[in-house]
Amino acid sequence: MSKCLIIDDEPLARSIVAEYLQSHREIEVAQECGDGFEGVKAIMQHQPDLIFLDVQMPKINGFEMLELVEHAPSVIFTTAFDEYAIKAFEANAVDYLLKPFSKTRFDAAVQKWQEQRKANAPETKLQQLEETTAKQPEEQVRIVVKVGNNIKIIPVADVLYFEAYDDYVKIHTKEGTFLKKKTMSYYENTLDASQFTRVHRSFILALPQLTRIEPLEKDSHIALLKTGQRIPLSKSGYTKLRAVLGL
Repeated sequence: MSKCLIIDDEPLARSIVAEYLQSHREIEVAQECGDGFEGVKAIMQHQPDLIFLDVQMPKINGFEMLELVEHAPSVIFTTAFDEYAIKAFEANAVDYLLKPFSKTRFDAAVQKWQEQRKANAPETKLQQLEETTAKQPEEQVRIVVKVGNNIKIIPVADVLYFEAYDDYVKIHTKEGTFLKKKTMSYYENTLDASQFTRVHRSFILALPQLTRIEPLEKDSHIALLKTGQRIPLSKSGYTKLRAVLGL
């Protein structure tokens, strides 16, 4: 017996998936979830083999939810927004069901998942999602992180600077520092270039936090923030920062 979760903010959509699953007696619905917060907790609790996941949900979207789970199951996306299809497949989804979908189309997606399992194909694991895909609007104004068993939403406007940290990025705010399994290139390409500038291989600076640029030895410079923190500038970063500031 395989376990699955249905994660969708629409009760009718959840009921349709549950109804379609009745003919698949080998799959048990462990829980239905109405938002991504519930989904993260349910995945941790039940360790399902498969999830049916909506993309557009309140609080956090489906992609943000997946980023918060260390060991994700296989994913079949169910959504009314076809523009997410490419991103869904690049996130290693088993399939993508565009609402409203028929029982026949649903069965085909489930069969595809079962065939992958029989062939011992790699199931969807929660890894860093492909960063070459189109960014969602909410990702430009907020960052969703996991702090212990809690989920925290950080407004991008609250970020002081980003710092590279092995396979993660440190997000520095006045509240503290948080880790996100992303790359510096991801944030460099996602954030508003008029508000954030990559000034060093390891640092992206929030321009509203800058108070002045100070020289150091051997033609090097640092950026001084309102908080008193000092951020090193590479030669190319210094040139880029001056250009952005119109100096």
